[in-house]
Amino acid sequence: SAASNTGNRSAASNTGNRSAASVDGEQSVAIVTGYQSKAKASLNSWVVLTERNDNYEIIDMKSLKAGRDIKPDTWYQLINGEPVEVE
Repeated sequence: SAASNTGNRSAASNTGNRSAASVDGEQSVAIVTGYQSKAKASLNSWVVLTERNDNYEIIDMKSLKAGRDIKPDTWYQLINGEPVEVE
């Protein structure tokens, strides 16, 4: 599944396995909580990434700011506790 939002101060969230969420507005947040999910955000917006093990248990979560912690408009997945660029 996928969720996207283009407005300022907006949010896109997704909980499904291998899902994606993206935001293209200022001061927005893209949140993913599903197994092997990915997210991206425009400059000065945020992503919240969740990492799950093969039993679907949450093992880590991170919030990251595009332009400070990660590249803007780039897909990321949390792998071994670190944001990793993905397709």
